[in-house]
Amino acid sequence: QVQLVESGGGAEQSGGSLRLSCAASGSSLDYYVIGWFRQAPGKEREGVSFISSSHGYTYYADSVKGRFTVTTDNANNIVYLNLTMLTTEDTAVYYCAATHVGYPPGWFEGPKRRLFDENEYELWGQGTQVTVLS
Repeated sequence: QVQLVESGGGAEQSGGSLRLSCAASGSSLDYYVIGWFRQAPGKEREGVSFISSSHGYTYYADSVKGRFTVTTDNANNIVYLNLTMLTTEDTAVYYCAATHVGYPPGWFEGPKRRLFDENEYELWGQGTQVTVLS
């Protein structure tokens, strides 16, 4: 059973950068789609960045496109989310989530609705807080 543990959150000034990590234990991340979601105070959780670790496909929500980058270290089963040009709107608890799929590239084709659907992901980390100071 794969377990996910996030780390790397903290407080950062507006315009700064942070790197979040999601370490997977118990199995490799081959044929998983990994998503980074976030939940700001008083708001619903939203998906922001997605990656297929075995195929290298990525996708980003419009709100973070050009500022966030998701990468994987497949040798060590770690998924990173690099956050740059932070704004106070990025303040949230960030979660990584994973789902094992037979054909990950299919998730990155067409409207990509499944990427953003929390119910598609069976594995979740505990979350890490990111606070952006104005």
